[in-house]
Amino acid sequence: MNEKVETTWNGNMAFEANIDGYSVKMDALPNFGGSNYGPRPKPYLLSALAGCGAMDVISILNKKKIIPSEFRILVDGELTEVHPKYYKNIVVTYELKGVNWENDPVVLAAVKRAVQLSVENYCGVNAMLKGTCNISHEIRILNF
Repeated sequence: MNEKVETTWNGNMAFEANIDGYSVKMDALPNFGGSNYGPRPKPYLLSALAGCGAMDVISILNKKKIIPSEFRILVDGELTEVHPKYYKNIVVTYELKGVNWENDPVVLAAVKRAVQLSVENYCGVNAMLKGTCNISHEIRILNF
């Protein structure tokens, strides 16, 4: 299976990518010749990592009938200092909320297993990145 993305220049440092029929904008900051028309490309990579892992985790939890009331993924990427700048360290934090979840060992075990399966078996973005940088994963179970 091949996937294709078309990216079109919109002047200066602004670009627009077409991904599966959806428009995604990118631009540089003004001090790099851009107009801040959209986000920079490297954070999209972090977003792809978050989305890939999130879809895996929520799918696995749904199968176990463990449905969070809130779920978000925070990704912190540390860039190298010199060019070409790339992410040398990435921390992915999974935050889930549910009623009486904070001290529930069944929920914590299920979430840990879902993250483990995503990281080790399912998330292709994680698989691509793990050979190029350090990726760590944290879980926060929050209560109402």
